[in-house]
Amino acid sequence: MIQLVDQIGVPQTFETSPRIIVSLVPSQTELLYDLGLEENIVGITKFCVHPFHFKSTKKIIGGTKNVHIEKIRLLQPDIIIANKEENTQEIVEQLAEICPVWVTDIITLEDNLKMIADFGLLFNKRTEAQKWIDKINFAQKDFLEFIKNKEVQKVAYFIWANPYMVAGNTTFINEMLKINNFQNVYESRAERYPEIIIQKMRIQGDPDLVLLSSEPFPFTDEHAFELGRFTHHAKTIFVDGEMFSWYGSRVVKAFDYFKKLHQRIA
Repeated sequence: MIQLVDQIGVPQTFETSPRIIVSLVPSQTELLYDLGLEENIVGITKFCVHPFHFKSTKKIIGGTKNVHIEKIRLLQPDIIIANKEENTQEIVEQLAEICPVWVTDIITLEDNLKMIADFGLLFNKRTEAQKWIDKINFAQKDFLEFIKNKEVQKVAYFIWANPYMVAGNTTFINEMLKINNFQNVYESRAERYPEIIIQKMRIQGDPDLVLLSSEPFPFTDEHAFELGRFTHHAKTIFVDGEMFSWYGSRVVKAFDYFKKLHQRIA
């Protein structure tokens, strides 16, 4: 008997470890693979791009916001892995009629470690989970040593254009910015991903760096030029969105990426 509480506070009980898994979150699909659960994963979203071969070996059940309920039902899963930010409450409630839905809620690096530990308990992969937790803790400690003498720089992290939107507070992106000694000029906004007026960037914080994420929007040089016009002397940099927004095992790679990023902007 496995009795655990997911990250939105819902108690879950399983007679044995769930064996047939549908994952609705790209970063969590990657984590499940890294925990050695490839054979157990039967369904993923079209955005689950890691590992690459899953797109041809697993059933695609739609996107994160528009899943195909019937496709999931036909897979007869024991558990569906969802996320509070990525998947709507309506989707979770519909899917709960098929089987238990485990919902994660990741804002901090501590939340991420808790998710990995939970998966270790859920899927009888405690040893594998602990290995990834140790890897992340080591990489984070090493990065904190690297970053400790770097000056704090003000940043605006853009995720969308037309309209322009940025990462705000209570987001995993914001946490990753903090650990990089980046001060998010939009951290005080109440919305998680506020829409902003770029003409007001100078009076709203005047960032030293404008970061353009590679996902979910395909920013171009034209966007970079336009945004640069509304700061004093900010550097505009294209960054790998997976490294700032994906949790799970991807975080290990993120710390190495951040080192290279700081070398680029030095």
